Amino acid sequence: MAEVSEVLMSVLNTIRVPRPGDRVHKDECALSFASPESEGGLYVCMNSFLGFGSQYVDRHHKRTGQRAYLHITRTRKTQKEDENNSGSGDPPKKKPTRLAIGIEGGFDVEQEQYEEEVKVVLFPDRQEVTADDLNSMPEVGRERVSLSMAGVMAADSVSHTLQVQQWDGEVRQESRHAADLKQLDNGLKIPPSGWKCEVCDLQENLWMNLTDGKVMCGRRYFDGSGGNNHALQHFQQTGYPLAVKLGTITPDGADVYSYDEDDMVLDSKLPEHLSHFGINMMTMEKTERTMTELEIAVNQRVGEWEVIQESGATLRPLWGPGLTGMKNLGNSCYLNSVMQVLFTVPDFQNKYVSSIDKILDEAPSDPSQDFKTQVAKLGYGLLSGEYSKPAPDPSDESATSSEPRGDQVGIAPQMFKALVGRGHPEFSTNRQQDAQEFLLYFINMVERNCRSGMNPSEAFRFLVEERIVCQQSQKAKYTQRVDYIVQLPVPMDQATNTEELQEAERVREEAESSGAPPPPVPRACIPFSTCLAAWSEPETLADFWSSAVQAKTTATKTTRFASFPDHLVIQIKKFTFGLDWVPKKLDVSIDVPDTLDLSALRGIGQQPGEELLPEVAPPPLMTPDVEVKAPVLDDSTVSQLCEMGFPLEACRKAVYYTGNTGIDAAMNWVMGHMEDPDFSAPLVLPGCSSAPGTTPTESVSEEHLATIVSMGFSREQATKALRATSNVLERAVDWIFSHLDDLESMEVSEGGRSAGDSEGSREPPPGPRVRDGPGKYELFAFISHMGTSTMCGHYVCHIKKDQQWVIFNDQKVCASEKPPKDLGYLYFYRRAD
Repeated sequence: MAEVSEVLMSVLNTIRVPRPGDRVHKDECALSFASPESEGGLYVCMNSFLGFGSQYVDRHHKRTGQRAYLHITRTRKTQKEDENNSGSGDPPKKKPTRLAIGIEGGFDVEQEQYEEEVKVVLFPDRQEVTADDLNSMPEVGRERVSLSMAGVMAADSVSHTLQVQQWDGEVRQESRHAADLKQLDNGLKIPPSGWKCEVCDLQENLWMNLTDGKVMCGRRYFDGSGGNNHALQHFQQTGYPLAVKLGTITPDGADVYSYDEDDMVLDSKLPEHLSHFGINMMTMEKTERTMTELEIAVNQRVGEWEVIQESGATLRPLWGPGLTGMKNLGNSCYLNSVMQVLFTVPDFQNKYVSSIDKILDEAPSDPSQDFKTQVAKLGYGLLSGEYSKPAPDPSDESATSSEPRGDQVGIAPQMFKALVGRGHPEFSTNRQQDAQEFLLYFINMVERNCRSGMNPSEAFRFLVEERIVCQQSQKAKYTQRVDYIVQLPVPMDQATNTEELQEAERVREEAESSGAPPPPVPRACIPFSTCLAAWSEPETLADFWSSAVQAKTTATKTTRFASFPDHLVIQIKKFTFGLDWVPKKLDVSIDVPDTLDLSALRGIGQQPGEELLPEVAPPPLMTPDVEVKAPVLDDSTVSQLCEMGFPLEACRKAVYYTGNTGIDAAMNWVMGHMEDPDFSAPLVLPGCSSAPGTTPTESVSEEHLATIVSMGFSREQATKALRATSNVLERAVDWIFSHLDDLESMEVSEGGRSAGDSEGSREPPPGPRVRDGPGKYELFAFISHMGTSTMCGHYVCHIKKDQQWVIFNDQKVCASEKPPKDLGYLYFYRRAD
C-alpha cells in the first residue's frame, strides 16, 4: 500500500479551501440523517463540502472518484458534579431574558457539550492521515490540507446559516410618533406606585398614555385574563398613539406600545415624556413582568410535554418503524405535523420510500438541492425506525432510570426545510406558519416535481362541482374546479350549549362592570353535521349577472363533490377575523366522527329537463365609433374596491373575472390574487392585445405549462388557458375548469403525451387525473393547534397506527390515551374498505 503522504499528494488538486459562498454541510448527511454525533460520524468531501454518513460515503466516492474526506466525530462530554449543580448532573441553566434564540440572554440552542475529533481519511481504504503523515509532506501540500481542514471547521454549516438560529423577536423600531409627540399641559402628575385603571379600578396590567397621562388597563387575553381593553378604547376615542406599561419602568427603559403602529416600539425621548407627568425614570423600580418576559413564559410553556398530555395522564413512549420523532428547528412544528401525516399515506410511501435506493442512485451531484432525494430521505428517516430510539439523558450517566424518557434521537429535517422553503417569504423563515397553508404549498411542490410518473398528490385531488341557478330564469350553470382540502365553516349560532355561553357572557359583563376578574369562558360545542351543512347548503348570490336575462339578478350556488378522493382532508375554519379585522381563533369543540359518509353530497350534473345558461359574456361597452373597447363592469363595485386602497386595474379585473357578481365575490378574487405578478397590470381580454407587449401569441411559461400538463391536460389546452389569463398559473387553472366544454374538441393529455400520440382515443375525458370511488371514509389522523393564531402557538398530530392512536409532538412519540378529536384543526380520512 502506498504511503499515506504520497496518496495525499496525488489527490492534492482535488482538495479545496472553502471560499465565501460555499455551502459546507458538516452537520447532516446529504442522503440520510447521520451527523457527527451518529455512529461512524460524518465524512465531509474536501472538494464539494457535502457531508455523508458512514453508510453512504463509499457510494459518493465510487460515483465521483473523490478520495479525500474530512471525518468529523463528536462524543458527549461526561458531566461532572461540582458545587454549583447540587448533584443533579445538570449545569445551572441561565434563565432567558430576551425573546431570542442563539444570542446572549436568549433561549439556548444546542447546549450539549461534545468532544470533537477531526481527521482526514483517504478512500477507498479509509486510510487515516496522522500528524506525522502531514509533517512528512512538502510544505505546499501540508499548507493546502491544513487550510482546507481549518476552513471547513471554521465555516458556518448550511444548517446554521439557513435556519438563522440567531433569531431575535425583541428587536423594536423607533416609533414614528416619539420625536414629535405632543403632550397635554393638563397638570396631571402620576405617583410612583399605587396605580389603578381610571375606568374599572384594575390594579395590574396598567398603561399610561404618554399624551394625556391617563392610566388604564391593557388588552384582554384570549383566555379571559389581562385587562378590560380600556387603554385601547381610549386610543380609539382620542387617537393618542403611545402608552407605557407602568411597573416596567426602570433606569434602563420600559415597555412602550404604539396603538397606531400596532407594535411594541422604542421611544428615544421616554425620560422626557415620563418627566412631563412627574415620573423620574432613574428612581423607578420594576414591579410587573415586561411583555417580553410574558412572551418568554408562553414559549417555555409551549415546549413542555405536560402542556399536551391528555388529562394529565403519563403517556407511554413508543419506538420503532413509523414512530420516529422530528426535532423542532424553531417554530417548525407545523412542518413536522404535516410530514408525519403525509408519510402515513401509501402513495407517498410508495413514491419516495419504497424506491429509496433507486432515488439515491439517480440523485444529482448535489443531492442536498434535489427535491425528490430530500423528500425520500425524510420519508425513509420517518418510516425506517433507524432514528426512533431514546435520546441520551445527560443528567443520567448510569442510564438506569426506571421510566423511559419521551424524547427521541429523532431526525432534524434541516436540509429538507431549507430546500422546500427556499424563496418563500414565510416558509423560509423561523416564524410559525399555518399547517394548512404549508400542506397545500407542499402538495403544489409535489405536483411540479412529478410531471411524469406516479404523482402521490393524486391521493388528495378531487373535483368540486358548483351549480349556479338564476332565480329569474331558473336556468343553471355548472363549473368544476380541482381542490385538495374541504374547508368547513363553523356556524357559531348552532352551538348546542347556547344557554351556557349566554350565561357566561352575562357573568363576564357583570365582572367587567364591577372590576372583578373575568370568569373562565366555556367552549362552544358545535355539531359536525352543522359544519357540513353550512358548506353544502345553497348560497345566495345577490348581484349575479345572468346571461339568460342579460341583467343582474339573484342566483343560488350549490357546492357538491364531482369526485371522491382516496384520502380526504377536512379543515375546520377556526381562524377568522373579528369586526375590527383583528385575526382570532374560535374556541370550539366539534364532534368530528370516526366514520363519514358523504355519498349524498355527490354532484349529479345537469338534471333532466334543466336548461343551461347561455355561454354569453356581459355585453360590451359600445363607444361612439362602435368598437369594442372594454367589457361592461359594475362601476359601483369597482369604486368600492378602489376606496379600500386597491389599484384600479386590479379592481376592474376582479369585477370582470367574477362576472359582475357583486362586492363579496370581487373582494375574494382580490384577496386571492394580490400576490400575482400582474395584479396591477391592465385588464387584457382573451384574444386581445390591449397591453403593451401582450399578444395572443405571446410565449407562455414552460414551468406553468408543465404544471398544467401534469394535471392531465394536453400542452395545447394548457397553452390556451395560459394565453387567456395573461400567463398567470392560478387563473389558468380556474379558467380551464370553467371551459371544459370548449376543450372537448382538443386532444387530451396522458402523461404529457397527446391522445394522437398514443392510440388516437379521446379517453379519458378532458380534465385532471382524479381518482373516484365511494364517499365513505374513516378517520386516520388529525392535526391540532394550540394558541390564539396560526402565527403563534404549537402544532401536534395524532395518527392511528394499528388501531392505536399515537401522538406526535415533535421529538416525543407516545401512545395516546384520550385523543382530543373534538379540538382538531385538520382532519385526514381514508376511503373505507
